[in-house]
Parts: sequence; C-alpha cells; structure tokens
Amino acid sequence: MIAPDPPQRRIQPPATLAAGAPAAVLAALPGARAVGGAVRDTLAGRPIQDVDIAVPLPPEAAAQRLRAAGLKVFETGLAHGTVTAVLGGQPVEVTSLRRDVVTDGRHAEVAWTTDWREDAARRDFTINAMSLSAAGELWDYFGGAEDLAAGQVRFVGDPATRLAEDYLRALRFFRFQARYGRGAPDAAAVAAIRDAVPGLARLSVERVWMELKRLLAAPEPGAALALMAKTGVLTSPHVLGEGCDLPRLQRLLALGAPLRVMLRLAALAPMGQPGGPAGWAAALATRLKLSAEERLALLRRAGAVPPPAPELEGAALRRWLFTAAGEGKADPALPEDLAWLAEAADGADRAALRARLAATPVPVFPLQGRDALALGMAPGAAMGRALQAVRAWWLEGGCTADHAACLEELRRLG
Repeated sequence: MIAPDPPQRRIQPPATLAAGAPAAVLAALPGARAVGGAVRDTLAGRPIQDVDIAVPLPPEAAAQRLRAAGLKVFETGLAHGTVTAVLGGQPVEVTSLRRDVVTDGRHAEVAWTTDWREDAARRDFTINAMSLSAAGELWDYFGGAEDLAAGQVRFVGDPATRLAEDYLRALRFFRFQARYGRGAPDAAAVAAIRDAVPGLARLSVERVWMELKRLLAAPEPGAALALMAKTGVLTSPHVLGEGCDLPRLQRLLALGAPLRVMLRLAALAPMGQPGGPAGWAAALATRLKLSAEERLALLRRAGAVPPPAPELEGAALRRWLFTAAGEGKADPALPEDLAWLAEAADGADRAALRARLAATPVPVFPLQGRDALALGMAPGAAMGRALQAVRAWWLEGGCTADHAACLEELRRLG
C-alpha cells in the first residue's frame, strides 16, 4: 500500500493546463499531472513550449480512457509507456509512471508503477523531476524548485548512476546549464561527467547532433561550452572530435551576432587544420549526419565562400554579394553571417560593412536560357558559353547592367 502523497505546495497553474488538449487529457485521466518542462518553465516564469502528462495507469488503460473522452490516441512509444493524445490538432504526450528494470547506458527496460516518487527518481535533473496538478498542486521530491531558483542544474540522486543509465544526460546537462544555470556549476555533476566521457560512444550521432544544436540555440551558450570543453566532452571523438575553435565562437557571441545555429557552428571551425575550415565542416557534417540543408549552410559559412573585407563597397561589394548569396535564392542570411565570422576571426570592425550589406539588394543576373533562345540561338554548349560570357561582362561592370543591356551584349556576342 503506497502512503498518501501530499503536494509540497500550491502555485498558480499555467493557463496552458486549463485549455485545449492538456485540459482534456487531465480531465480524462484523474490523478494525472503535468511533468518536466511545463512545470519547470512555469516556476521559472518562462513560456511553455510543450505539455507532457504523466499518469499512474498502464499505457493501454490510459489510451482507453483518452479515447473514451473523445481524443485521438497514437501509440507513439507504447513499449516505453508513452502515447500521444491529440485534440484540435494539438498533441500531448502521455506517459505511464515507470521504474527502470534494466539500463544499458542509453535505453532502458521499464515496468509500470503507481509511485510518483519512484518515477521522479529515474529522471535526469531535479528541475525536471517536478509534477503539477491542474489545480496547481506541486510535487517536488528532490528540491527542484530550490535548485531552479538558485540556478543549479543538479542530477537526481547520484550523478554517476544517472549517467550510467543514459549517457545522453551528459550532453543534456550542458544544454540545461546554458539555459537555467547561474554561478558555479554543480561540482558533483561536473566530476561525474568528466568520468563518463568514454560512455558517449554509446550515443547515436543523431542524438549528439540534436543536443549540440539545442545547446547552440541557447541565448548564451558560451559558459556552458567552455565547461563542456574543460570536462573533455566538447572535443571527444563523439561530439567535436574534428577539433573546434572555441575562442572564435566566444568572440562571435561577444560581438552580439544574431542567434543562428549554423552561424555559431561555423564559428567553431578551426583555421589551421589540413583541409581548412571547409574540410572540417565536410567531415563534421558527414559524421553527425546533418541534413542536406544543414550541410550546405555549414559548408558555405566555413570557407566555401571568401570572407568580405571591411572596406568592401560599390561594384566590388555587389560582385561579392552576388557570389556569396548564391544569386539570392538559397541562403539570404549568408552574406551577413560571413561578415560576422570574418570579424570574429580577424577582429576588424565590420559594422559599417554589415550596414552596407543590409542596404544593398542582392544582384540577380538578368538573363536566362530562354532569352538566348528568343534571339534564335541554338541550344547547346555554344549558347551556354555565350551566356557565361555575358555574365562575366555583367559582373565586371559591377552587376548594374539591366535586362536590355545584357540582351544587347548577348546579341553582339552571338
């Protein structure tokens, strides 16, 4: 018989729990509570991104009650006790209370429980182990609210045990440290993470990239990345084993560059390695299995396009802008990002250049193949060479000749 489980205190519940799918789920599952990020961010006064619900019922029973209440239910992670309830297009993950039976450093075999404290004890950090009822009753078994207020990211229980259960928690620590940590990091957590670096070999590259991307998306990731480097995690073979230029990224952050993940990742590209920054970017993108779009964005920022000189202006600026922006179609942020990266590399102020870039439209070559065909040119290599010659003439002139002028030049060459 489980003893009564009184809440520690009552708080004002977020409006998110009183409307839409979360409210319907809580109403359909008496005894269910919001858990994880929704509770943490409610206490931190931050916007709530998603609402996750936990329930002291086996997943099949929870799914049955949800369907009876009129919600669509998808068995998205039934083996781990998770179903997704959907109402009005809004999804809510619902997970049965669990305890770990067997763990292997990444995955766990679980059993269902009705003990909320037992479920909370298997979570990663104290700030993520709290639960909240729709009425605002807060359960906090491990001091998460106090840690949140103090800016402490602390493992639930013994850090080494939590890491041995799932080594991804080593990377998650730095992400949460960047967003919620203040002051000196938890010494026990840092020591355990340093010892757990070999365990990172158990992680899939997809999960490593996901956590690295989330860390780089934090408003101020600099201190967390520096701590990550001190523990040996950042440059381990499974994270950034290709090397990294952390000081350059720190300079980029100090300049106040825009929060763009691929800009920040490109700033980590070391300059003095064989193959240069572009070789680093290609190797990293392949190993971490970046998407085609992410790979292209990283390569173009890490050496595929020459950086702009601070004094660039006029015709030279337009020519560089045309080359850098890929004719303005694929990557509109690239020219500005390259200016930020160049300043972080050499320290030369490019504020005026960035203003000129922002004020200068990306030039677009006025001619296409159909213009040549309209002049009666035959399709083929000769037509292609003629268009390339006009393009070179247009570039040499500072990218200012209009469609009519370019067409006349094509006619002259033809």
